Amino acid sequence: MSEPNMRITLAVGPNCELEAFSLRSVLEYYGARVHMHWIGRPNDLVGILSGKTRDKSEYLILCFHGEEGQFILPELAEDVYEENEHRSCFFGAAQVLQHAHLEGVHVVATGCTLGDKKLAEAFKHGKAESYIAPKDDVDGNASLLFVLMFMYELINNSSTKRTAFERAQAIDDETGLYQLFF
Repeated sequence: MSEPNMRITLAVGPNCELEAFSLRSVLEYYGARVHMHWIGRPNDLVGILSGKTRDKSEYLILCFHGEEGQFILPELAEDVYEENEHRSCFFGAAQVLQHAHLEGVHVVATGCTLGDKKLAEAFKHGKAESYIAPKDDVDGNASLLFVLMFMYELINNSSTKRTAFERAQAIDDETGLYQLFF
């Protein structure tokens, strides 16, 4: 088997299964090696962001729903949380600041409003090489199309991140909601 042309970690939040399966299938067809992580609790996301459970990857795709600049996590009963675990179904900039160690990793988030400036700054503080996410509510089909076009340009056309981003963003008004933070 030949060496993959890109390694991608795909972290999947609640109710994002179809998007994740589509992403994985197409990205692997492009020749990428995709490592799936199903997020069932806050500590699962902490493990990915901190690097403790993240595979060695150039890209981290956070396939989540978002609301007001926060990732939406599964809602757990109080007695299910682990000691010192974040106790909320919302995971925002403060939690990213606390846990992210993303040296050498480019982050793409697919959920609504996850292009919030405070959240982007938290990822940059965590040493992410770049952060890409939509600034407002985005249609799910457009979000999927944006990520696939962006990755297609990177993998198959050897485009720069900026060129790949601009081509994916230019598809329509919905994909135009995506922002790139360096």
